[in-house]
Amino acid sequence: MSEWKAVDDFAAGIDGNRLPSVSLDGTVWSVDGRVIEFGAATAAEDGVEDRYDAVEGAPGVYFVDRTFASTPHRAEVLVVDTTTGRTLTVVSTIADEDTPGTPRVAQTFQPGTLDGHEVIGAAPAPTRDLIGWRALYRYSPNHLYEHVYLSSQRYAWQCLVGEQRGHGDVDLATAYTLGGGLYVFTFREFRIPVATVWLYDLDAMRTTGVFFGLGADGTVRNAPGGANITALGRVAYPDTQPV
Repeated sequence: MSEWKAVDDFAAGIDGNRLPSVSLDGTVWSVDGRVIEFGAATAAEDGVEDRYDAVEGAPGVYFVDRTFASTPHRAEVLVVDTTTGRTLTVVSTIADEDTPGTPRVAQTFQPGTLDGHEVIGAAPAPTRDLIGWRALYRYSPNHLYEHVYLSSQRYAWQCLVGEQRGHGDVDLATAYTLGGGLYVFTFREFRIPVATVWLYDLDAMRTTGVFFGLGADGTVRNAPGGANITALGRVAYPDTQPV
């Protein structure tokens, strides 16, 4: 097997099947009292403007990736479902140093609501729905990965086509359900300092997401991605269930 790849090596072109970005220019969202005012390429909060990238990952559901000049080791993904008034905020933070046995990038999850909107349905919540599922993710002609969802805490992956071909691992993972075939899935790698956030639309069988972490030279990397999904099947456990 060749040397383990950094995010720089595999991220180029991994957005080949990503849905196009959209502008939220003129949009103002208040999420549990946090007011965010969007321009063409920046979003202002508490008088400070920082970059954002937004994708309508499913009808009326927005995946908004934000990075912050004042805290470059922190990134935020805000998933907003304008059809339900529900939100989920995922914050990814790169630790200053490595800790053996712990992913370098940690994540926190905060369900919320859009102020001033009618709120319907259940709040985003951790889910076991993906456990036992196996699927292929085609990010581009040069990026094909297999995922196996092992438990509520871990998933396995291997690269079938791409710079990481022959590589695979089991990493920490978290899944939230938004209802209606929509999920937020994240993972935090052990071998390299990178974490991801993905919006899964299982009705359309596609994903929208972002990689956040450190490149081989220690520089912060924020790389968009998106894939088409092919289901391979599901394992059912007859007795004892995974955690």
